Amino acid sequence: MPQRKRSFTFGAYGGVDKTFSKARGLWKQDGSDTRLSATLEAQPLQPTPNHSSSPFHKHSAPASTKTHWKKPSTTTELFEMIEKMQGNRMDEQRCSFPPPLKTEEDYIPYPSVHEVLGRKSPFPLILLPQFGGYWIEGTTHELSDSGEAEQLQPPSPNSRTKLECNTTATLFRKHFLGKEHFNYYSMDSTLGHLVFSVKYDVIGDQEHLRLMLRTKMKTYHDVIPISCLTEFPNVVQMAKLVCEEVNVDRFYPVLYPKASRLIVTFDEHVISNNFKFGVIYQKFGQTCEEELFGNSKESPAFVEFLEFLGEKIELHNFKGFRGGLDVTHGQTGTESIYCNYRNKEVMFHVSTKLPYTEGDTQQLQRKRHIGNDIVAIVFQEENTPFVPDMIASNFLHAYIVVQVVNPCSDDVLYKVSVTARDDVPFFGPALPNPAIFKKGPEFQEFLFTKLINAEYACYKAEKFAKLEERTRSALLETLYEELHVNSQAIMGVGGEDDKLENGSAGGGGFFESFKVTEK
Repeated sequence: MPQRKRSFTFGAYGGVDKTFSKARGLWKQDGSDTRLSATLEAQPLQPTPNHSSSPFHKHSAPASTKTHWKKPSTTTELFEMIEKMQGNRMDEQRCSFPPPLKTEEDYIPYPSVHEVLGRKSPFPLILLPQFGGYWIEGTTHELSDSGEAEQLQPPSPNSRTKLECNTTATLFRKHFLGKEHFNYYSMDSTLGHLVFSVKYDVIGDQEHLRLMLRTKMKTYHDVIPISCLTEFPNVVQMAKLVCEEVNVDRFYPVLYPKASRLIVTFDEHVISNNFKFGVIYQKFGQTCEEELFGNSKESPAFVEFLEFLGEKIELHNFKGFRGGLDVTHGQTGTESIYCNYRNKEVMFHVSTKLPYTEGDTQQLQRKRHIGNDIVAIVFQEENTPFVPDMIASNFLHAYIVVQVVNPCSDDVLYKVSVTARDDVPFFGPALPNPAIFKKGPEFQEFLFTKLINAEYACYKAEKFAKLEERTRSALLETLYEELHVNSQAIMGVGGEDDKLENGSAGGGGFFESFKVTEK
């Protein structure tokens, strides 16, 4: 759990250190930049010309200043001297350009999958693309001679099954909703729309202020003991306690009775209990996208793995999370694999269960679903490396590759490797060493945790982070407008056109529409 960084303007518990703030204010008013002063002092003093005299006349310097000024004998010499001085100045201002960006020709490529297959087996589960762009976890899959059973004992459950979650998103529901609190809104020239929640809390025997400030970039949260404050702050000062960058004159109170319902909907828009993952079947020797999506028959080992993943459901009239599959007209196949894991609904897009189109080498019906997933499982029945760039997709950012050993027996083992794009941070739980699992509930727990955490980690990649930033900014703007318009309407201020219908505002308006599109 990351610790809150102590700000240099706050005391140990978040109280404002006014002595330091005052000193810093005086320094800002009085202080000149030492680097700038040093630069100015380093420059030689120049004689001040007498503007009433001709520039060709010699000027006498003051006694306290020693200067050496040679009178130019001709106009030509004068211009030569000026040119020389300007040349020196230009040389001082020159800077070296950075080296040109590397091209593919500048890299030493990784071996291709065809080169590796030409070597002696066993082969790795995953190969990096020739020019990189991905990282790999889990490269050791060899068991020593000390006995398989002891080596494959899973670590403690607490370290293996921790699901990532956005704890800030649930704070309002946990601490504010249904309890006495105050909401405010304002507009900052830099931070944009602001929605601020304040609650008086008693924790133990101490009085606290619980503060939540929502900006277009993030939500700030803090709990500050009132005893650490020299005086009780106003709303603007409270906001600055959690975010120093706040620069507004005032906050406006939210008077709309259903405001908390709108705020909690905004906070929890990042929480999802529905997930969809691709499942790709890779046979021995298959090294391209067309071959992977061209598989239609399922081997016994693959069927066994699908049964391990979840239950086979009929898509027609299916009432659970459908993950974009057609449950009415059967245009995306007749069945799929579904699982409810810790109250999270998971729908798998299985390549062999999606419609197969004769004559379509790309199998676009299959790729349309799996290529729009963010995380996918690659099941290998035999030892053939998977390369992440085999599948061209702007969305797929992480793959969990599973290779079966001793299928359809009492001693089924699964080797596992994980790969993701370079801008995807590492996600847990960490693979054991060697990265081999026995078939059973421990592996199922690990696999589902790894899949869900992988999707959350992928959201932090540049592509999805920018999308989330735009989505959050749009939702916050809508929240701000609904709070403002409805608060004005409560006071009888504003025209009829500005008032929102009770149904649309109370039901969440844009937020509810946003939620529906996710299904």
